[in-house]
Amino acid sequence: MSGKVLVTGGTGYIGSHTVVELQKSGFETIIIDNLSNSDIRVVDLITRISGKRPAFEMADLCDIEAVKRIFDTYGDIEGVIHFAAFKAVGESVEQPFRYYQNNLTGLINLMQCMLEQSKANMVFSSSCTVYGQPDQLPVTEKATVKKAESPYGNTKQISEEIIGDTAGKSHMRAISLRYFNPIGAHESGLLGELPTGVPDNLVPYITQTAIGKRAKLTVFGNDYNTPDGTCIRDYIHVSDLAAAHVVALQRLLEGENEKKHEIFNLGTGKGYSVLEAIRAFEKASGVVFNWEFSGRRPGDVEKVWADTTLANLKLGWKAQKGLEEMMSTAWQWEKNMDAGILGNENNKPDM
Repeated sequence: MSGKVLVTGGTGYIGSHTVVELQKSGFETIIIDNLSNSDIRVVDLITRISGKRPAFEMADLCDIEAVKRIFDTYGDIEGVIHFAAFKAVGESVEQPFRYYQNNLTGLINLMQCMLEQSKANMVFSSSCTVYGQPDQLPVTEKATVKKAESPYGNTKQISEEIIGDTAGKSHMRAISLRYFNPIGAHESGLLGELPTGVPDNLVPYITQTAIGKRAKLTVFGNDYNTPDGTCIRDYIHVSDLAAAHVVALQRLLEGENEKKHEIFNLGTGKGYSVLEAIRAFEKASGVVFNWEFSGRRPGDVEKVWADTTLANLKLGWKAQKGLEEMMSTAWQWEKNMDAGILGNENNKPDM
């Protein structure tokens, strides 16, 4: 396919991998990012992988005038994939207003500009956090959306409601992808998770500890109602996730959507505990590293994994990579960063 696709947060972790997949599929990509939690050099890495340089606009979605200028500059945009948002669960508990202001204002401004165009196709980066702690596992799209465990999760719930209500009364068509825990890195070793400061997610903290950038990993909680006492998550490789976004966009562009706002779970359908994830990394990398237990972290769900039947059937998509392969690619990316792939091999985070 061809056409212009706007990717908000396109220099971020999932966004950058999705830009690569879009360009491989023939789309012209335009990235909007304010670089608050990403690096401009990611654009160069995307270009090295795909052979095409995406357009890049440094802008904050909370600045409506800046967003309008971008839409005016690029003209007809076939679709929008919306990633840009603050995403740290723990931080959202401590700074709820900041999360509501950023995540919801950015979405509303983006949708306002989309609705002023003849085409308004959106793929929204949602999250399994909308389910809270499900009553039944694996969790399906029909599960009750409970009160969110964190302000971050609540912004995803509210965003889905805004999108659904708006699509129902306008020409907008949307797909919300509720994905579980993305990990890993691009198979080329040229693109991966690049957190600013101390990582909020498990796997980059694992890899940074294993390579010596961090003294030790803290495992939050060992008294959960799970086989080994640690939280259970459905880990999915970021490239599998990126491919699903392209498939979802194509579904909208080809008019194959069955409702104005569709929702799909994206995961592997299997849950792994934090300790199982640590062991998988150690097996894949051959590296044993320091870690310790600590108390539970506010906002964390005990256990959740996906029923992906709907995405498998309707999108024709299925996750391909297993946990050890995910860990292996994450480790290769970490080693490449340490070797200076970004030109910052001496820029070590504080222990």
